[in-house]
Formats: sequence, C-alpha cells, structure tokens
Amino acid sequence: MSEEVLINVGLGETRVAVVENGRPVDIVLERTNEEDVKAKTGRAGHSLLGNIFLGRVQRVLPGMQAAFVDIGLDRAGFLGVREARCLCYLPSYDAENLPPINTCVHEGQSILVQVVKDPIGEKGARLSANVTIPGRLLVLVPNQSGIALSRRIENEEERERLTALVGGIAGKLQAMGVTGEPAGFIVRTAALAATEAEIIEDAKRITDEWKTVRELEKQSNPPSVVFHDLDTVSRTLRDYVSLETARVLIDDAASYGEAKRYCERAMPEVLDRIELFNGPDHLFSLYGIEEEIEKALEPRVELPSGGWITIETTEALTAIDVNSGKYTAATGLEETSARINLEAVEAIIHQLRLRGTGGLIVIDFIHMGEPGNVEKVLAALHSGFERDRVPTQISGMSEFGLVEMTRKRTREPLDKLMTESTCAKGRPRMKTAATMGNEVIRRIIREAAGAPGRPVEVYLAPDVADWMEGGEGHLMERLRAKVSGKVDLIREPRFDRERAEIGIVT
Repeated sequence: MSEEVLINVGLGETRVAVVENGRPVDIVLERTNEEDVKAKTGRAGHSLLGNIFLGRVQRVLPGMQAAFVDIGLDRAGFLGVREARCLCYLPSYDAENLPPINTCVHEGQSILVQVVKDPIGEKGARLSANVTIPGRLLVLVPNQSGIALSRRIENEEERERLTALVGGIAGKLQAMGVTGEPAGFIVRTAALAATEAEIIEDAKRITDEWKTVRELEKQSNPPSVVFHDLDTVSRTLRDYVSLETARVLIDDAASYGEAKRYCERAMPEVLDRIELFNGPDHLFSLYGIEEEIEKALEPRVELPSGGWITIETTEALTAIDVNSGKYTAATGLEETSARINLEAVEAIIHQLRLRGTGGLIVIDFIHMGEPGNVEKVLAALHSGFERDRVPTQISGMSEFGLVEMTRKRTREPLDKLMTESTCAKGRPRMKTAATMGNEVIRRIIREAAGAPGRPVEVYLAPDVADWMEGGEGHLMERLRAKVSGKVDLIREPRFDRERAEIGIVT
C-alpha cells in the first residue's frame, strides 16, 4: 500500500490529507485565525486536543457522576468520574465499581486536566485528569506504573520484546531520578522500527516536558494552559507519518523548514521523505482532494453499480441508508442485495474516515436472506476499519438488516466544521462564513499569482467579507503582503454566501 501525507498551509487554516493508494482517506482541518490561536479557545476549528490546563472545579454533580471544570473557555469542560478516578484516594475501586465523584474532586479545587475531546457543538471540552505527554515513540503516563502497548502492535513476540525493553527503560529512568515520580509508558506503533537508544531519548524528552508542566503548575493560577501540544504540522508528522509513508508534501516554505527541524530532532528516519511542494498546480489538486472534500459535505454518495448511500447525522447518531436504485443482478434479488451492500461497505468505510464521523452509527443495509452473504458484509466492514487510526466497535446484523457501530469521537466532523444549518428551502446546510472566507483567500492567491502586484477586486457576500476583515484586519494584512498588491473586498448583498467573483484590475 502506498501512503502519502499532504499538508496545505493557508493564511486562515491548515489542512492535512492522508492519501492511501492515490485516494484521500483522512482530512484534518485546523483553523488558524490569529485571534483564535492566541486565545486557545477552540473556536473556529482550532484544536485543543492534548493541551493540559490548570483548571478549577466549578460544580460537582453526584447524580451525573461528573464535574464541570473551568479551563478558561466559554464553556466549562466536562470531567466524568472514569476520567477523574486517578484523583481518588479510596483504597480500592475498579472499572466496574467506580468511586463517587465527590471523593475525587471538590468544588473550588485546582486540578490538572487534559483535553481528550474538543468542544463539539454546544458541548464543552471533554477532560481527563489522567494526563499524558505524547512523544514520537512513547506516551508518558505520570503517576501510574506499568507498560501498555498500541492495539495496532499485534505480533505477540514484538509485544513481549517491547514490554520488556520499555519496562527496563522506565526502571532505569526512575532509578536515575529522571522521571522524579512513578510513571508508566504507552508504546506507540512507531517504536517497532526504533532502536533502544531512540526509545530512551524519546522517554527522556517527554519526561523533561512533564517536569516543565509541574513547574508551570506551581507558578500558575487557574484557569491557565500549562502544556501546548505540537503545532499542526509537527503533530501531523508525529501522529500520521510512519515508515509506511512514502512522502510528505508541504506547500509552505516556513512550515517545511519547521517540519525538517522537527524530524531532525524526533524522527530522522523520515527526514528524506519531507518535500516542499512548488506546483505547478495547488497541492490539493493532487488526487482530486478538493473534489473529495466537496463530496464529503453532501449526504448522498453514489455507488458504482447505480445504487447510493445516504448519510445523515443528528445529535444522537449518524444514520446510513443503503439504496439499490435501479440496479438488478441477473441472478436475482439476493445477489443484487449482496453486491450493493458490499459496494456500500467500501463507500461507508471511506466516507466515515474522510468525514471524521464519530459516535454511534447505524447502518441500514438492504435485507439479505442468506447467512453467508451477511457474514461477507460484516467481514468486509471489520476488515475495512483495520487501518483506521480511530477505535471502532461493530455489532452483528439484526434481522432487519441494521448494523450498529461506534467510532471514537475526538473532533468535530468536516460537515460541522465547514457548514452550518440553514432555513433556506432545499438547503439544510450551507458553508460557514469562515469556510467561504478561506476558500476565497485561496482563490485570490491563485489568481494573483498570474498577475503579481496587480490590484484584485473581490465581490462577495457581506458576512464573508466581515469574517475576512475581522480580528483587527490581521488576516487581510497578511493576504495583501502575500500577493504584493491591493485587495479590495466589495460587499454584494445580492450574492449567496457561497458565491464570490474575483477579478484582476488591468
């Protein structure tokens, strides 16, 4: 299998595409509006995932077995008892017998918490008191002993080897006083190809970061950030790039330089695979990524035989309906159903990964009477998600052809990031002003590249122009510097939000 990672760094957002065999399978979008980045608020798509806060417990709700913690955002973060139990000092509890939440935290208490799920919709960030410090090869788990391994390390001999190796390293570091307190490690998949010296170096690096967090905790008042995870580009390299990755293309010179420096420091084995993309076209035109993103915002996905699937997401769950359309196999209804369902499985796997869909998912397959066909469909579903980085659980098929599955929700899906509900007839959702603003910025840069220094006039909807000129105009200042010329935004009230016209003044 061929894998590539494409990183498009724009003025208003950074986009990452993971491509397998020439087809994008994962899209990560992080808005980088300057005001949002400074505030670390999580608005407009800026991810807080992995950041550690010194928070203050606002409310403890025994009935919910949870607490709300002020971490400086618009909404308090949610801390469930399962994620707070490491703070409990009761003599015994386990996963089936969790302690009461009020034995873990109390109102007004200052605690370290880590964001494990970004704010989604009207919900605040999901928090955990069991903080971790991620490295390239290992993840440090402070205040806990023991070694755990990634679920993707399946070979039993390798699991035993790595457990013994990392266990020995952890013991040496603690004996040397490097960790300073009991600590456990999670072994990441990348450790499979690493030497003992590289693993030791990674362990030292993340334990040093943990010591810095502890020092900042002593010096800070809640709510405050005491640990920022890596920037988008470096985090992509750490979490998505492996020895299976053939190349990493980055279309921004400054980000390319930072990526090279990060690789020299943390993952030199892939240094020669980092490339600066200079065209001739724009980066996401490769492999039709822009078109794939547009399709991922639509509920209907066509199947090769003429059928289709419809994907609808609500607050509670995502429902997927499989339709055969006009296709009929010559051998009969059962063969028709089996073929359409197998095509649907491939589309479902691709779309859920591409869209970043998480939570409860219910798939309504076309009814099949033969148990063998049911097994084929379920086997294809299980097999297809084996390469998914996000944990999934899949149930059997009910007598009504329904399959329930869950996919861990760690960030907002593409449709929530890029679109919003609308009352317009026939259009349940439309692109947000931020989405259109970033699209317009990319178009301006491409148009201006053909006529450097020439003034650019942009006719667009007023709310899109407002977004582009917001934040004291920093974004427009950077855009004008980028294109080396004048850019005029002309508000056109008659324009639909998704319409913009760009012209070069001669």
